[in-house]
Amino acid sequence: MRAKRPLREPVRDAPGPAPKNYITPAGLQRLKDEHRFLLNRERPAVTQVVAWAAANGDRSENADYTYAKRRLRQIDSRIRFLGKRIDAAAVVDPATPRSGAAASRVFFGATVTYKDAAAREHVVRIVGLDEVDLARRYVSWRSPLARALMKAAPGDEVVLHAPGKTERLEVVGVEYATIPMEPFREPAGAEAARASKTSGNETT
Repeated sequence: MRAKRPLREPVRDAPGPAPKNYITPAGLQRLKDEHRFLLNRERPAVTQVVAWAAANGDRSENADYTYAKRRLRQIDSRIRFLGKRIDAAAVVDPATPRSGAAASRVFFGATVTYKDAAAREHVVRIVGLDEVDLARRYVSWRSPLARALMKAAPGDEVVLHAPGKTERLEVVGVEYATIPMEPFREPAGAEAARASKTSGNETT
């Protein structure tokens, strides 16, 4: 009878470098502003609510305590996420002058005009994952459309492979300019805003 060999641990691939988070300067600033707000204002305000609610009796039946603790977990999760995105940021300024072929080919930060199969013109801006705004036609550089357009120049035809369809597109123009970005704004229902109003009322 052969002796059983000990089970071996599965071979794991060595961890590779974290993927770069390509982003515009304005997009990175928005992430930093949200991170600073959550860390320095919203989290301390919610922590105060947790402490106040915990002092009000049985925590198992305390709705204020349960909600505040859940909100605190959400904030901590978002702070960790933003920290990772900021640490991985690779800032690319679309307004930086480019020379040679790079000035007329599609890369991150490009504003691209293209025609679809029906000869309709569309304009998209290629931005970071954290800057996508479909209402303004800001598409991620990792989206199927951006991947199809990448490295193309005016006059080139590309093939878009998207879920449920394949379409030929013609690149009409490529431009590099500053991409307007909505700044971070504190949410209207933030606990920090309520805390500021309360402290303001107490001092008057």
